[in-house]
Amino acid sequence: MKMKKMLSAVLASVLVIGSVTPCFASSTQQKIDEAKQQKQEMESSISEAQDKIDALESKKGQSESYLEELNGQLEELKNSLQKLQDDYDDKQEELGQVQQELEEAKESEAQQYKDMKIRIQYMYENSSTSYVEMFLSADSISEFLSRAVNIAQLSEYDRELLDQYQETREQIAEKEKQVIQEKEEIQELQIQSQDKQEEVSELIEATYNEIRSYQDNISQVQSEQADLLAQVSAQEEEINSLIRQAKEEEIAAQKAEEEAQRRREEEEAARKQQSSSSGSGSSTVQTPPQNETEESTEDSGNSGQGKYLGRFRLTSYCPCPICCGSWSGGLTASGTVPTAGRTVAMGGIPFGTKLLINGHVYTVEDRGTAYGHVDIFNNTHSQALAFGSQYADVYLVE
Repeated sequence: MKMKKMLSAVLASVLVIGSVTPCFASSTQQKIDEAKQQKQEMESSISEAQDKIDALESKKGQSESYLEELNGQLEELKNSLQKLQDDYDDKQEELGQVQQELEEAKESEAQQYKDMKIRIQYMYENSSTSYVEMFLSADSISEFLSRAVNIAQLSEYDRELLDQYQETREQIAEKEKQVIQEKEEIQELQIQSQDKQEEVSELIEATYNEIRSYQDNISQVQSEQADLLAQVSAQEEEINSLIRQAKEEEIAAQKAEEEAQRRREEEEAARKQQSSSSGSGSSTVQTPPQNETEESTEDSGNSGQGKYLGRFRLTSYCPCPICCGSWSGGLTASGTVPTAGRTVAMGGIPFGTKLLINGHVYTVEDRGTAYGHVDIFNNTHSQALAFGSQYADVYLVE
């Protein structure tokens, strides 16, 4: 009776293990699939964020180029305005000189005109006696004629000199008018240059604000991207944890199956022994030896090789750009120098974890693969290619 109860309990436990373990495995795999789907969606969002950052960076670059061009224009305008100011100062000085020359010419003209009027007045007022006196005082006709010629020449000279002063005054007045006009033109150019400077300065300020806005947007998107990357990293950890859990459940299911098989064999042996005892008239019931029971219940996940993690996929990589991309030739994710025969990459377990694979102990020093996929470092790409893809039992060395 006792044997029947024991057999019933064994059968019940087998049924429970057979029904519950697949359920756990299915539930874990579903969680893994869901986590992978969420990770894929986040990676898609990260890609979209990167596209947005690239577009903003492009617009920012265009605005920066435009800002540089505007600064160049503003500098040219400042130089132009300074030149106009210098020209204006020169024209102001020139105008002062011209006005002084004009005043001097007017004064000379007035003085000459005054002197000429006095001589003419004197000549006309004394015209009745001057020629008589000149004739009487002259020693000869030739001297009289000479004096008369001199008087005529003096009058002609006065006239010519007066005409010359008048012409000079007109030229200076014309020059004054021209300088004033040029000065006004320079003032107009100055106003236009100042207006242009204000316009360019406004464009510079608007462009600078635009660049700052782009940078703020870029920073915001980068922050969102960083959050997504952190979520992806956390999701990867969760996926690795779920994969590790699935592996452990797989090992547990295997152990349960082995235990169930062992119990079935014990049950069969007990049944045969009971049948044999019944046939010989003996009611003695033998139980399995204590040592055999203890050995059969020993945790098959732990052995002299370490804790059994499962049968993992093995690949190989090297420090070349094909395998490592932009991280080629650098340190591992843990900061160590990758070394063939020691370094492996796998997620889901801490750096420094020792793994026994095919009788050789490796150290987890890098990332890039999920839990259950060990990437073994090799020195050359040809060695990595030759390694190919394999599967092996992996043990945790404790």
